[in-house]
Amino acid sequence: MSDSGYGLLEGKTGIIFGALTEDSIAWHVAEAAHREGARFALSNAPVARRLGSMDDLADATDSPVIWADATSDDDLESLFNELNDTYDGGIDFIVHSIGMGVNVRKDNPYEDLNYNWYQKTLDISSVSLHRIVHHALETGALNDGGSVVAMSYIGAQRIFSKYSEMGDAKALLESIVRSFGYRLGKRDIRINAVSQSPTRTTAGSGIEGFDAMFEFAERVSPMGNADAASCADYTVTLLSDLTRMVTMQTLYHDGGFSTMGISDELVEAMRDAFENADDA
Repeated sequence: MSDSGYGLLEGKTGIIFGALTEDSIAWHVAEAAHREGARFALSNAPVARRLGSMDDLADATDSPVIWADATSDDDLESLFNELNDTYDGGIDFIVHSIGMGVNVRKDNPYEDLNYNWYQKTLDISSVSLHRIVHHALETGALNDGGSVVAMSYIGAQRIFSKYSEMGDAKALLESIVRSFGYRLGKRDIRINAVSQSPTRTTAGSGIEGFDAMFEFAERVSPMGNADAASCADYTVTLLSDLTRMVTMQTLYHDGGFSTMGISDELVEAMRDAFENADDA
């Protein structure tokens, strides 16, 4: 990748939700979008102000920060009205990189969820995408021909026991992508989900057994796990006009994991583990 970029987003404006620290996928997306010539605002929940360092990213990318709770209709309406004032002519892209599993963080097993927390997980991780797109349309902020990208994980399609309620949340997220895709297509606006490899982010680190999930995918994927920087580069292509006819898709950015069954490396590791267990 050229350090100076390729100008893929020259002349485009947008909003990126979810940057918290340098480990965040959204942080890398912001850096890549800036490199490719985009102008954009950054947004996260007000609580993130004391948890992360988004002001540093804002300075580095010359971007305004609009603090907003993505589960609040009032906050989102205000955010998009502010974007209309900031960027005369509206925005061309939205990046949704928001997720939190409350029961997962509290170590509640899937069969014994706290349903209030479950609803909160769905609201934060999935319904927020619907709210964001709704208010972007309602305020007239999202331009025809625009692009929306949401971050997902293969746990939406397959069961990873420790991923628990987040599997449901990502399945709902991907369903919202498809349902909105039909409606947005009438204005040439596309919407897709990127199903990313396990990535060492703040959200990922809150999942018990994450290291095992990461190592498993690393051993199975022919190319290994995709990192956050390469995910950002892929996301930039989906925000650009190069993918203007790609919509309603869950696109796997995972080094080939999603197509694999088992790898020689994993077979050998399992064989060694079983032999050591037998010897013990």
